[in-house]
Amino acid sequence: MKAALKTADGRFEIAEVERPIIPTGDFVLARVRVAGICGTDLRHWNKAEPELECHIVGHELAGEVVEVGEDVTDLKPGDRVVIETVMGDDVCEYCRIQRYNICEHLYDVRTKYVSRAYGEFVCGPQRKFYKLPGHVSFEEAALIDTFSVCLHAHHRAEVGVNHKIAIIGAGPIGLGQLQLAKMSGADVLIIDRVRSSLDLARDLGADMIVDSAQGDVISRVMDFTGGRGADVSFECAGGLSMPETLPLATKLVRRGGKVVVVGGFDGGEIAIPLEWQRIQMSEIEIVMSASFAYRDIYPEQGMVLDLLAKGKLDAKSLITHRFDLDHINEAFETADGKEETGAVFVAITIS
Repeated sequence: MKAALKTADGRFEIAEVERPIIPTGDFVLARVRVAGICGTDLRHWNKAEPELECHIVGHELAGEVVEVGEDVTDLKPGDRVVIETVMGDDVCEYCRIQRYNICEHLYDVRTKYVSRAYGEFVCGPQRKFYKLPGHVSFEEAALIDTFSVCLHAHHRAEVGVNHKIAIIGAGPIGLGQLQLAKMSGADVLIIDRVRSSLDLARDLGADMIVDSAQGDVISRVMDFTGGRGADVSFECAGGLSMPETLPLATKLVRRGGKVVVVGGFDGGEIAIPLEWQRIQMSEIEIVMSASFAYRDIYPEQGMVLDLLAKGKLDAKSLITHRFDLDHINEAFETADGKEETGAVFVAITIS
């Protein structure tokens, strides 16, 4: 099959590689139709990482079933599916209680099977494949992973009716967080420096947009919240901006409020000074949110698919650019240069 492989300098090269095979009776083989680029992918872009060289990456994908194992009962060739790529080892104590998103072996397992979106075929257990309704496109479905990350953070934040919410970052995660908060009856302020992203946030229902490059962000949030501060602030930027955005998130939230960290960190120890005395004396909670899994008896990815299918989440408006697999480097350049390109979600057609 054709796939995009990571190069020594962190870009991609197109190559012919071995197609995955079904290893056990409960596995499914699917042809990838559309994959997406998320913030995690961008943090690894154009960066020399020997451990990823010659690997297939990508974890936002939708496609079509082409083959099923002998024990698969609810899927058949031709079914249109979205594929969940959060997959643990199934034997640890966290996996046993459906918290596989914090499984110690999460990345080892997911990158071996389902987290290989930038290739023509992907293979995984049937429970990770969700049938798509006919009116949900492959492009829209590729955003379900992003929205599932948002839903998990939304659940951890316990957003409620009339809450005042501040979101830092108007990328796909921040815009998904916005939609869920509005759906829950909250008032939402969103912060970014990319004008096109802020305009989209307004179209999606933001009560206030704030350009972080202009004016005092903290005073704008205080005005929005009656001088109290946000009930919940979401850090949705992550990466290199975290030393700036995480402290900001703690300053935007009220006493007794929550800071929910959704944006990703780079690996290793990172020193980010915070006003710990003020945080402690105000009993501000810093809540970490990682990927997604289950909420009670419900898989969060399945919940998002249901919301999307019912028209309660808007994925179409986030899709700004499209490329084929042969132009994956151009796709990443476009996503990475969002201030110039206006990119939000960049879709890659695989086959």
